[in-house]
Amino acid sequence: MDLVPALEEPLKQSLKSVLGPATAKVMAEHLGLHSVGDLLHHYPRRYEERGRLTPLAELPMDEHVTVVAQVADARLHTFASSRAPRGKGQRLEVTITDGSGRLQLVFFGNGVHKPHKELLPGTRAMFAGKVSVFNRRLQLAHPAYELLRGDSEESAETWAGALIPLYPATAKLESWKIGKAVQTVLPSAQEAVDPLPPSLQEGRGLVTLPEALLKIHRPHTQADIADARARLKWDEAFVLQVALARRRHADAQLPAVARRPKPDGLLTAFDDRLPFTLTEGQRKVSEEIFHDLATEHPMHRLLQGEVGSGKTLVALRAMLAVVDAGGQAAMLAPTEVLAQQHHRSVTEMMGELAEGGMLGGAEHATKVVLLTGSMGAAARRQALLDLVTGEAGLVIGTHALIEEKVQFHDLGLVVVDEQHRFGVEQRDALRGKGKQPPHLLVMTATPIPRTVAMTVFGDLETSVLDQLPAGRSPIASHVVPAADKPHFLARAWERVREEVENGHQAYVVCPRIGDEEDAGGKGAKKSAEDEAEKRPPLAVLEVADQLARGPLQGLRVEVLHGRMHPDDKDAVMRRFAAGEADVLVATTVIEVGVNVPNATAMVIMDADRFGVSQLHQLRGRVGRGSAPGLCLLVSEMPEAGAARQRLDAVASTLDGFELSRIDLEQRREGDVLGQAQSGARTSLRVLAVIEDEELIAEARQEAAAVVAADPELESLPGLRTALDALLDEEREQYLEKG
Repeated sequence: MDLVPALEEPLKQSLKSVLGPATAKVMAEHLGLHSVGDLLHHYPRRYEERGRLTPLAELPMDEHVTVVAQVADARLHTFASSRAPRGKGQRLEVTITDGSGRLQLVFFGNGVHKPHKELLPGTRAMFAGKVSVFNRRLQLAHPAYELLRGDSEESAETWAGALIPLYPATAKLESWKIGKAVQTVLPSAQEAVDPLPPSLQEGRGLVTLPEALLKIHRPHTQADIADARARLKWDEAFVLQVALARRRHADAQLPAVARRPKPDGLLTAFDDRLPFTLTEGQRKVSEEIFHDLATEHPMHRLLQGEVGSGKTLVALRAMLAVVDAGGQAAMLAPTEVLAQQHHRSVTEMMGELAEGGMLGGAEHATKVVLLTGSMGAAARRQALLDLVTGEAGLVIGTHALIEEKVQFHDLGLVVVDEQHRFGVEQRDALRGKGKQPPHLLVMTATPIPRTVAMTVFGDLETSVLDQLPAGRSPIASHVVPAADKPHFLARAWERVREEVENGHQAYVVCPRIGDEEDAGGKGAKKSAEDEAEKRPPLAVLEVADQLARGPLQGLRVEVLHGRMHPDDKDAVMRRFAAGEADVLVATTVIEVGVNVPNATAMVIMDADRFGVSQLHQLRGRVGRGSAPGLCLLVSEMPEAGAARQRLDAVASTLDGFELSRIDLEQRREGDVLGQAQSGARTSLRVLAVIEDEELIAEARQEAAAVVAADPELESLPGLRTALDALLDEEREQYLEKG
């Protein structure tokens, strides 16, 4: 154990002689690498074989890339400009090739001298830069480069081995500089402490951790890479599952008040009022929740439900059961619009049952209070009083519920809506307001594949609502290729008018608000000029104005976005819900929870700027009544591109679980898990949650067995060290519930 500090040595010390303190600073700020151990776990993204060239033909636009290629041609041009009016400006154009395609590099001004001498035809090098378009040709402007002649000792040493590792890099730090830094600290890999129990490592035929680190950074063959990845995947899956298993174990030790609803109480009265019967799925999930609430350990349950599957109803029944049992229930919503919407729909669903202590309130009634940051002082005081006395059985609110002043009489259940929008600290602060830990129900309308659920929410029991309530209408979705077929877009606006003429309403969603602050002032102007090829996303304010004066003239068009005053937002939503507006032009503030059964059409502008899951969420806002829904995905992206394939996938299926798999396969793993972990840097570097489904399931079993036998991991000091390193305090907190 005395050897561990070698891996904890700060990079600014270990790299001082090689790359200097500036490099260590960039690594810390841009890549989150602080210690030798961090750098050893910054694995190559892919490898270049010296004899094989990178496909230049497949370079992605606007991305920072590293390519290995050969100089085909280099020409120096002179030109006149404002800075060099006498024709003394210099531009070096270098064409590189790799057999699959050609790419132009350009250097200007004083920057031409070094490359002019070094980048001679036939020279091979690594080039790194951002891919842009000039005169309809791909180019890298002022790329950094590293010659691959292998004639200098350092270069030969750095690129020793047959495979060149290419690392996840940033504009400020090229892959080969990271490679040099890794080579410098690689000897320390021998001192890495192995987290896997020996029986597990040997039983699965895995190489040791030091060997895996050497092979991933300095492989001689593809087999080396495969051995290293197999081992490192196990580490990631296993250490993560041990962290989750320890959470489950710790939670199972906590005491909680069992909450059993009394017969013929508030819940029974509420069920009697419902104008419909619960679906089979809603009944089954409610039973699971009631079973958990009746135990003396806190419930920790994740309720996944397709958009519109009735999660709110299931959650409300759980809240009423807790009120029946003498406790209070709190629902935490991510935005004021959503908190107000939930408050409105809960009080409407409950009717006189929500009028406890008031004239006309029913016998079993309780009070339902709303608590948000923008409430007036008097209303807020009253809400706080109702909570501390226990007068209010139900409270619905935003982060305002977490503030210290907020006290409960007896908090029994916390329901968190759209959990990925909350940090764990916020949930913990609310849970800390109970005399004993309250039960916790986490809801999400984003379908999560089974492996992601195991990886990210591994200590929550999961319930899934996958049936739509009776009477729900199907939603037809179509892609509208605005650039190829402008008449399709004109037809889209005609369809909106037709829906309104039939007595319905429509949403138009845009990626941006479009006020000055949002457009970023000067910065936005510059980018529009610089990137004539890539215009800024469409904005609510501009689109609303154009529609009201153009294709939707005469209709009542309103706008809704996140920077409006909460009272104004609420007023707009009320008018739209009451049918006093025909078309709502909005940002994604309507993505979750907004429920207007009369809205049947949605047009999503620049749909390619949204993720698959987000489009699915947005689409779920229409077709909530008995009339069929229509969702039009407007895009200017070319038919063959990845963006259009994503949109075609959304248009082709209403199955959110299928879409979440597509989403996960198309995006980098870290995006999905990072989002799910509320912005914490994902600890997964080589594990792919869809691909490695079986491995994760096996790791979960192994972890559960290890923790059951030795909850404090006293016999496995290496595993304890790995847990501390991989899941420092903050990350373990993030893992707690997502």
